[in-house]
Amino acid sequence: MDLSLTTVLPDQILTIPSLFTSTLCKTYVSFLSSLPFITTPARPKKGDAVRVNDRFQIDDPVFAERLWRETGLKDLIVGGSAEGLDGGRDGHGDEAEGGEMSAQERRDLWGGEVVGLNPNIRIYRYRKGQFFAQHYDDSNTLEHSTVAPTSAPPTTPSSAPCGTPAKTTWTLLIYLTSPSTGCEGGETVFYLDDDAAASLAPAAKQKKKMKAVDVKKKEEGGGGGGGGGGGRREEEERGAGPIVVGLETGMALLHRHGRDCLLHEGREVREGEKWVLRSDLCVKR
Repeated sequence: MDLSLTTVLPDQILTIPSLFTSTLCKTYVSFLSSLPFITTPARPKKGDAVRVNDRFQIDDPVFAERLWRETGLKDLIVGGSAEGLDGGRDGHGDEAEGGEMSAQERRDLWGGEVVGLNPNIRIYRYRKGQFFAQHYDDSNTLEHSTVAPTSAPPTTPSSAPCGTPAKTTWTLLIYLTSPSTGCEGGETVFYLDDDAAASLAPAAKQKKKMKAVDVKKKEEGGGGGGGGGGGRREEEERGAGPIVVGLETGMALLHRHGRDCLLHEGREVREGEKWVLRSDLCVKR
């Protein structure tokens, strides 16, 4: 299966449709249901967002490496095609060979040289009524080690690989359930700051501008009436409004975090269960 990156918001929010098959997702949910989940406290620590869900967390470098290599994620991220992304040019304005992003473009997009996934694997289960209020995802530092294939002989202490100083730059969420499996609600919603709103695709901005002009013409012609039209026009001109990413079984969502993270939330689940597998992209620091 060919994987592709789809741009939701340039340099901020990307998706990978069908990273997992629906069958694999069903298998994961069946297995993960047996794990000892911890329900987050109703009253968060000072400064933390309100989060009501069940959570399992484990440091598993072997699983992280398999997820990185065996799903095709590594080839997509490190050698990624520019299809669906702004780019296709190198740092000097020349077309990248073969329609692919140049190495510099990839470093700019991912925040550095990607070395793999965060071995800190988190599993989230949201049941009816559970949610994750508005928050920002932090960047973390770690020592990232590439795990040898299981068929390789065990390394001796003198030959064991040293960890690479790394930091996380993008959140990776893989949705294991969706409306097709009975989960209603639970969408991930991003709120745009001024910089993010300015980066909207030109076609989208032009559409908003045309709507604003149309409203203005109606007001000038007396067809709109009332004071509400001006507020709507101002909102269109600002490009305001959240970006809502709905759940799709097997889809991966990537979004920047740390200092470039957008304010976002996980909406309340109305029916069924929302299952998410979480890791992060790691780059050299």
